[in-house]
Amino acid sequence: MTVESTGAVEFEAYGPFAADCPARAALDLFASRWLPVVVWALRNGPMRPGELQRTIGGIRHKVLTDNLRRMENAGLVIRRRYAEAPPRVQYELTEAGQDLLEPIQAVGVWAYRHATTLQAMHAEEPD
Repeated sequence: MTVESTGAVEFEAYGPFAADCPARAALDLFASRWLPVVVWALRNGPMRPGELQRTIGGIRHKVLTDNLRRMENAGLVIRRRYAEAPPRVQYELTEAGQDLLEPIQAVGVWAYRHATTLQAMHAEEPD
């Protein structure tokens, strides 16, 4: 990887749109609109699925479960099961998951700065 004087990053080993490019794989994680929301909700520490669902709001249990499984497979969260009756499960961000907080916050700052533009865009979308 090299950084040009403009601040742009060049991934020498990969073509600009190569399927195995790490940047392309990372952006694929954001194909789920809920992944950044779940990561942000877990920023302060481990949470149980029900607590996560209440914190996030508007996410169905199945969608949350699917996202948590995908995130676990990607190495973004750790699932901890406790041998209790009834069983207790908690999810916690890994180091890789915690590293996502910075770009997620950057997108949030950008969205806040351009809220008017984003609202206008959504107002123009057909129902």
